[in-house]
Amino acid sequence: MKLITVLLIIISLLTMGCSTNLKDETPITDVDSLESTPEVVNAAIEKVMLEDLSQYFKEYDGTFVLFDKNSGRYTIYNEPKSKKRVPPCSTFKIVNSLIGLETGVVKDENDVYQWDGKKRSIEEWNKDHTLTSAVRHSVVWYFQELARNIGAERMQTYLDKMDYGNKDISGGIDRFWLQSSLEISPEEQVDMLRKLYDYQLPFSKRSINTVKKIIIRSQEDGIIFSGKTGSGEKDGKGINGWFVGYVEKEGNVYFFATNIAAENHASGVKAKELTEHILKDKGIL
Repeated sequence: MKLITVLLIIISLLTMGCSTNLKDETPITDVDSLESTPEVVNAAIEKVMLEDLSQYFKEYDGTFVLFDKNSGRYTIYNEPKSKKRVPPCSTFKIVNSLIGLETGVVKDENDVYQWDGKKRSIEEWNKDHTLTSAVRHSVVWYFQELARNIGAERMQTYLDKMDYGNKDISGGIDRFWLQSSLEISPEEQVDMLRKLYDYQLPFSKRSINTVKKIIIRSQEDGIIFSGKTGSGEKDGKGINGWFVGYVEKEGNVYFFATNIAAENHASGVKAKELTEHILKDKGIL
C-alpha cells in the first residue's frame, strides 16, 4: 500500500512538471505583457502604409520612407526601391563621425583637420575644417582623412556591430562609401537613424549626442529638422541622390530617407528638395 502511494505521488509530480513546461512554451501574443527588447515590441506593432507619391518623383526613379515614432507606422513610396541597396555616399558621414568620435580620432565637434592645400572644385572645402563644419559643407577630404585614421580594421568592426547595409569596405578605406562597395537601402537608413535616436547603436551617449547635434539643419517654431545629403556620380554625371534624417515636432519624431536615381542630375540637393516638399505637404515641416 505504501509503495502504491509513493508511485502515485511521483506520477503526480511528473504530471505537474510537464504541465509547467507546456505553459512556458506557449507563445505570448499580448504586446503589453511582453518583457522584451524595444526591437521585439516594435516589430509586433509597426504598420506599413504604401502611398503613391509619384508626383514628386517625375524626373527620377525614387523612393521615400517615413516612420512615425508615436504611431509606429511606416509610409513608403516605391517599396521595391526602398529595399534596394545603393552606395550611401555622404550620408555615411553620420556613421563616419560616430566611429571617429568613439575611437578618439576626433576629440569632439570642434576638432580641426588642416586643409592639405590641394584646390578642389567646391571652394568651401579649400580651408581647415572642424567636424561640425565638415558635416555642414559635406567636406569629402575631411572624412577621407578621418577614415584613414580610423583604419580598416576598426571601421569594419563597427560596421559589423551596427549591421550597416552590406558592410563592404573593399572599395578602399578612403572611398568605400563614395559610389563604391558599401551599400545600404533606404529602409535600412531609417532603421539606423531610429537606433541612433534611441541610443541603440554601439556607441557612447557622448558620441551619439555629438552627432545628433552636428546634423541639425534648423530649429524653428519648436521643430528640430536634422539630416544629411549624399550624392553619387559616374563619369561626371549625378546618378544617386540621398537625403536622410528626422524631424522632432510636438513630442513626436518622424524619421525619413529619400533616394533618387537617374542617368544624370540626381543629387543630394535634389533629394533634399523633394523631401522638404513631401514633409511640408504632410504638415510635418
